[in-house]
Amino acid sequence: MKYVIVDIETTGGNPTQGGITEIAAILYDGERVVDRFHSLIDPERMIPGFITGLTGIDSDMLDGAPTFSEIAEELYDFLKGNVFVAHNVNFDYSFIREALKVTGIEYNSPKLCTVRLSRKAFPGFGSYSLGRICGQLSISIKDRHRAMGDAEATVELFDRIFKNSPDVIFQSLKKSNGETFLPPHISRERFLQIPESTGIYYFHDKNGQVIYVGKANDIRSRFKGHFSSSSKDKMQLSNEIHDISWELTGNEFLAFLLECLEIKRLWPKYNKALKYNSWNWGLYRYEDGHGYVRFQIGKNSGNLKPLIEFESHSEGWKYLLDHVAVFNLCPKLAGIQKTTGACYDFQIQKCQGACCHQESPEVYNQKANDFLTSITGQEGAVIIKEKGMHPNETAFLYFEKGVFSAYGFLDKEDSYSDEFEILGSLKKVKHLPETKYILRSFFPKLSLNQILVVK
Repeated sequence: MKYVIVDIETTGGNPTQGGITEIAAILYDGERVVDRFHSLIDPERMIPGFITGLTGIDSDMLDGAPTFSEIAEELYDFLKGNVFVAHNVNFDYSFIREALKVTGIEYNSPKLCTVRLSRKAFPGFGSYSLGRICGQLSISIKDRHRAMGDAEATVELFDRIFKNSPDVIFQSLKKSNGETFLPPHISRERFLQIPESTGIYYFHDKNGQVIYVGKANDIRSRFKGHFSSSSKDKMQLSNEIHDISWELTGNEFLAFLLECLEIKRLWPKYNKALKYNSWNWGLYRYEDGHGYVRFQIGKNSGNLKPLIEFESHSEGWKYLLDHVAVFNLCPKLAGIQKTTGACYDFQIQKCQGACCHQESPEVYNQKANDFLTSITGQEGAVIIKEKGMHPNETAFLYFEKGVFSAYGFLDKEDSYSDEFEILGSLKKVKHLPETKYILRSFFPKLSLNQILVVK
């Protein structure tokens, strides 16, 4: 088995937008260097000033240099069949793989990261950047921030690891190991500690500061998803994350709410502003000339306040259709069926005849008011029951005027006489108006037995 140690210089940090300006690849057989590849490359785009300041590479230096497509086949022949090795390997690998793909070459290779290998082979250092780890091990870097200079230093670092701790390399190469996607500062052992459960999670930097908050039905799977792509933001986050913590919720509803609260509390650098979907449709109530309460799904006009809002007409329609069945309402008076006479449900004896005055307004309106009572939780006070963190537990979410106000978990065997006894067991949270939108999103999905209206 041979290893090709690679370093590149680029015009930026995004493999789909930045261009490679220099590449060095050194072939190592486990004992010595056996071959080298090096080339300056015309990136076919402007080189930012700060990149020139860092690397010393400018447009004049690249005048006459080949484009990547011109060296692609030669580079591929040098790389193929060997293990790809680099410091922060996902950066170099993703750039080269993307550039080869543009030229029509599909490249896939086992890869090793000398940051991760160094952390295992030489534990206890404060930093594992190439400059710092080489300084700690007395490895000289002749030409820092140039491809060949950094590649030669990485070869010496890899050689030290290979000869002092070969098991670290061989274990990392096992296909079942699954470490290639992991950020350099997160060990496989730490990754396997992440629960495959619903909740919120926090990414921490080297100082313990929270730099990202997220939610997931499966936190471990979501963690892997963060680092399975090679965008600029994901690569920066990968380099900065040093630890992860979490809080389990048992259900997605509470995870959405706590994520919103924590982002507003901590303002992590990698969280973008929360965005909510527009609610263009609503459920409206009115009384017709015969005294019957009617309902209608319609567009929000701003003039009338809807009873409840929806993202789409189809979502509102389904919500109303479900509740017409539950409360035995007339589909014609609910705006679902358009007929001139009695509704179709009356003809099959599913409707009691409010649509043709066979059912009195007083009797029918009592059913309509029961339906209205079931949805007043969004403007009044309501407790919502959700799944807990284990089968014998129930989560309780309390809202006041639509705003998330408290939550807690109770064992299903615990007895409580009324809603006020439940409220006394809940943990209060800061009122955040944005949680109204989360309630509106989840409310239509709830069953009636999950909702307890607080009088």
